[in-house]
Amino acid sequence: MRNNSIFKKIDSYTISFQGKKVGLYPYFREITSEQDTEVILKGNKKVLMLGSNSYLGLTNHPEVKEAATEAIKKYGTGCAGSRFLNGTLDIHEELERELAHWVGKEAALLFSTGFQVIQGIIATVLDRHDHIVMDSYNHASIVDAAKLSMAGINRYPHNDMEKLEKILLRIPGDKAKFIVVDGIFSMEGDIVKLPELVALAEKYDAAVMIDDAHAIGVLGKDGSGTASHFGLTNKVDFIMGTFSKSLASIGGFVAADKQSIEFLKHHSRALIFSASMPPASAASVLKALEIIKREPERIERLWKNTEMMREGLNSLGFDTGLSETPIIPIHIGDIIVLLKMCKRLEEEHIFVNPVIPPAVRPNDCLLRISLMATHTESQINFALEKLKAIGKELKVV
Repeated sequence: MRNNSIFKKIDSYTISFQGKKVGLYPYFREITSEQDTEVILKGNKKVLMLGSNSYLGLTNHPEVKEAATEAIKKYGTGCAGSRFLNGTLDIHEELERELAHWVGKEAALLFSTGFQVIQGIIATVLDRHDHIVMDSYNHASIVDAAKLSMAGINRYPHNDMEKLEKILLRIPGDKAKFIVVDGIFSMEGDIVKLPELVALAEKYDAAVMIDDAHAIGVLGKDGSGTASHFGLTNKVDFIMGTFSKSLASIGGFVAADKQSIEFLKHHSRALIFSASMPPASAASVLKALEIIKREPERIERLWKNTEMMREGLNSLGFDTGLSETPIIPIHIGDIIVLLKMCKRLEEEHIFVNPVIPPAVRPNDCLLRISLMATHTESQINFALEKLKAIGKELKVV
């Protein structure tokens, strides 16, 4: 049976085993505590967390945990079905109303994961007669959804508006055009050039969707995202966000006009054929959203911490690339140097995320640092001291 070509492909995979053998495997690290600025690895080692997407530090907020607990008491642990049939709760509809109002759209729709939101929009509204246009640095979920849609795929160099216009020009005028782009790019940490992008979309009659997974809670009024940040909410057709980052839960949503949401509710296979978002998750998001609006100083602290870390890294000679948000890459280049640096930082009680191909280009491996509003100045200074020492040790700086 193992001679089957499927198993030949599976059995030929050895790279993770090799990494484990030499002690340089940095993935699936076991955390035995709640997500905070410090976490416990393998039950006994406290490390400073610089790899979390909990930008506002709400995943362990007592009010958020209490909201989740109360939801379980009222609704149970799951919905036992899809939203389309028996899995729609009043708390789902309440959250959809709150999210739509927050980001400035008529309506919103919940999905069980952020990945499903992307698939549930792109693979539903596009078909083989249409064209999707996207930034080369877009998240992998967008690429996969584009393939599933069978639409023509057109990729332009990162944030290159001239190349974007050339692509739009060459697509026949009778073909539907759909521009999909990250608001904050998840590896580089820079922001889409949205004013230029929506101007081109208007000129060439293209629809626009923003993946705001990393911008929700970070950019815009009350953290409501990239379109709000630029004052262009009415120029963006679909705003997508996730709950697993600033909103302290799991799942995602899309916000748009009522007609688009109604269409997705009755055509999106990712929604109709998936189990509904658990009530505890919905309650967590509702409470997190309440706290974000009530405590705008969280976003202010996040940006203060971001500037402190980025300025510190740049002063030490690290290459932080295009970063202008709480996502700060340190460009290392060589994969072995990267893995050694990740290991040494963990030995010195710092948790960072190593990023290797295919998430980045070959020979452009990087350490991805992400800041939280709840990091303290002393924690950031501690991290900078360790990064300086290990960077010199490994000749990165």
